[in-house]
Amino acid sequence: MRLEDCDTLDWQKVGGLIPAVVQHAVNGRVLMLGFMNQDALQATIDTNCVTFYSRTKQALWTKGETSGNVLDLVSISVDCDRDTLLVLVNPRGPTCHKLTETCFDNTLEPMFDTLARLSERIATRASTSADASYTASLLASPIKRIAQKVGEEGVEVAIAGISETDDALCQESADLLYHLLVLLEKRGKSLEDVLTVLQARFSENNQ
Repeated sequence: MRLEDCDTLDWQKVGGLIPAVVQHAVNGRVLMLGFMNQDALQATIDTNCVTFYSRTKQALWTKGETSGNVLDLVSISVDCDRDTLLVLVNPRGPTCHKLTETCFDNTLEPMFDTLARLSERIATRASTSADASYTASLLASPIKRIAQKVGEEGVEVAIAGISETDDALCQESADLLYHLLVLLEKRGKSLEDVLTVLQARFSENNQ
């Protein structure tokens, strides 16, 4: 969103404020709802850190200014009526003041969020001792071993797809995705990097 677009928003519907739905840019989870006035929106764009207007304190506040759990701005889009913002972010730590990832019910997770959370968990295993878990031991092994596991799982998926049950195919596919994420972590890459490539390809194919 460009600064020159701010004046075209419908600021009067909620008395000079506009609702801002905050969503995780990678896993898609809705993190919180806040309100912005024009100064808060401009501060968000200027600093790339999400800033709201506190209706209680009647002042601007940057998320994480005391806790350090900042919301790094990725993008802002406007709805069709130009009276609500969708703010995509990369959070640094939990978003909610209760120290949970989201202010909403944690039991309601998008299906693809599971893949993102698995990627995050694998990343945390990289800093633990090799005997702490299977993932840690795999990450501690030579990269050729991890690549071999990806190859083995790929073959098992192919075999399951040809001659085994639907459940077997899904089980083997889950194993393949897991080992692929481990390989990416070993190389210092992430699920986000892969999704960025897919997103670019998708955009190219729809031009």
